[in-house]
Amino acid sequence: MEFLQQNWYWAALAAASGSWLMVELIRGRGDKSQISPVEATLLINREDAIVIDVREQGEYAQGHVPNARHIPMGDISRRSAEMEKWKNHPLILCCASGARSAAAGAQLRKAGFEKIYNLRGGMAEWEKAGQPISRKRK
Repeated sequence: MEFLQQNWYWAALAAASGSWLMVELIRGRGDKSQISPVEATLLINREDAIVIDVREQGEYAQGHVPNARHIPMGDISRRSAEMEKWKNHPLILCCASGARSAAAGAQLRKAGFEKIYNLRGGMAEWEKAGQPISRKRK
């Protein structure tokens, strides 16, 4: 008890950081659309998921998920009719960090797509996980 009285600031810091981690854990569990690179690979292999890369052409050319279709973020709404044939397939959206692909996912959900997943952390996380990178155009 004396230790806590003398080091109250460390105890408060530990309690605050622990609370923050719990909030993030609970928040992350509620959003099933955010998937890790490993979960994405399983979805591709088991359910024939289609990967859509929403980055710009230059970013896509530097490296992307193998067999990913390239539909830049700015073209998502315009090309949603072209994507209609994939409406019943799981779609994994990816970008550099996961932010643009999350916004693209929201657009596709509004267009009636239901099986939308966002690659959490984007290509940065994909590469960090040691997943394969392709430079072929699809």
